[in-house]
Amino acid sequence: MALLSFNRAADYLDAAREMADSGRPTLARLLAEEAADRTGDPGEAARILDSFPGRSFRQES
Repeated sequence: MALLSFNRAADYLDAAREMADSGRPTLARLLAEEAADRTGDPGEAARILDSFPGRSFRQES
């Protein structure tokens, strides 16, 4: 079994796409939010979130 590691925004974005393709939109949105957080460019972060519509389920502390 291969161990996956999530170190880059692209890793989270790939996983978000996979979840969206498999009918898991909520998980896809959460992964996309993490990808956006790890992106240094605010414009790119906005594009990522626009690609995965829906409300955020994150709890802010």
